[in-house]
Amino acid sequence: MGFKKNAPMSDWEHLKTVLNDLKAGDLLRTPAVLDSPVGARVVVGGREVVCLCSNDYLGLAADEAVKAAAIEAINTWGVGAGASRLVSGTLQVHQQLEQRLAAFKGAQAAVVTSTGWMANHVAICALAGAGDLILCDKLDHASILDAARQSRAAVRTYAHGDRGRLRRLLERHRADYRECLIVTDSLFSMDGDLAPLEELVELKNRFDAKLMIDEAHATGVFGQTGRGVAEHLGVDEHIDVTVGTLSKALGAMGGFVAGPEVVIDVIRNTGRAYMYTTALPPAMCAAVLAGLDIVRDQPQRRQKLLAMAAELRDRLGAGGLSTLSSASQIIPVVIGGAAEAVAVSGRLLSEGFLIPAIRPPSVPPGASRLRISLCANHDPQDLARLADVLT
Repeated sequence: MGFKKNAPMSDWEHLKTVLNDLKAGDLLRTPAVLDSPVGARVVVGGREVVCLCSNDYLGLAADEAVKAAAIEAINTWGVGAGASRLVSGTLQVHQQLEQRLAAFKGAQAAVVTSTGWMANHVAICALAGAGDLILCDKLDHASILDAARQSRAAVRTYAHGDRGRLRRLLERHRADYRECLIVTDSLFSMDGDLAPLEELVELKNRFDAKLMIDEAHATGVFGQTGRGVAEHLGVDEHIDVTVGTLSKALGAMGGFVAGPEVVIDVIRNTGRAYMYTTALPPAMCAAVLAGLDIVRDQPQRRQKLLAMAAELRDRLGAGGLSTLSSASQIIPVVIGGAAEAVAVSGRLLSEGFLIPAIRPPSVPPGASRLRISLCANHDPQDLARLADVLT
């Protein structure tokens, strides 16, 4: 009684105000709709353009071997897992993937989650709680910052990459808490730079802390075997817990946590985002297993990717454009205002390049930008033309 099945728009004025405010600040989003698979080139509105905004860094999302593995898994296991992992949702292919990821990351054990966001949530909430301290880089991914706040631990942030500030926070506060967890992205998703992991390892050892890193954008891309930035910098044996995604360079969907067996067991038994979510579809697990084979057997993909990124950064720099401290396949070009970034993005689309404007809250006000993301399948000639258009 009294329930209005289709309430008039006047009942939603408070939400319309939110949208109007976003529009007034040039922050209202309308994503492009692709009419083709993800790749170096995509079709938007019936027109083929160069896609420079995907996280499909190694070009695995539409790779024939990866697709074949997913199709075979559907024929074997069906489409959905049917339940949460602790009910009946754990299939043999989940266990196989977890064992493979643990070996890949050089960890005792690993657990797979349905998304990368969930992986950060269950990892942080397992490692810290009431009475503990979490220290985060201010540019850590939103999933890290949200999980830290939800953990009930005390949370403090330090300016991006500021080891001095982190050291002072440890000197001032470490003794007041039972456990201390330092959390950082290894490769920052908006600036494209690398975390100073050597210094963070030194600080965590000096102050009896734990160090967790999120290798979401680095897994498959950095390191001799593709393990990530920790391998690239030679400190992977000193990282306590690693989080990553299966949805970027590995071309599929999901997340994982790798670390000591006791940490993984605690996640399996207390991680709410793991316990109360339907398990990852088996086709995704099989696709990632195939992707890991490619990471192992085709290092030329990541080598080409990073070489093209270095060349593009050099071209943009020679044309007077700053790419901040980017050292990766993620190359930012800061525009400033949101409206200006949207205008530049639109001009680039007219020139055949899909690079959406990145605006607050993804970046700070006044730092709206183009976030150029390369993949191994890009044509160097397309990138040279992009540099010419931008400069």
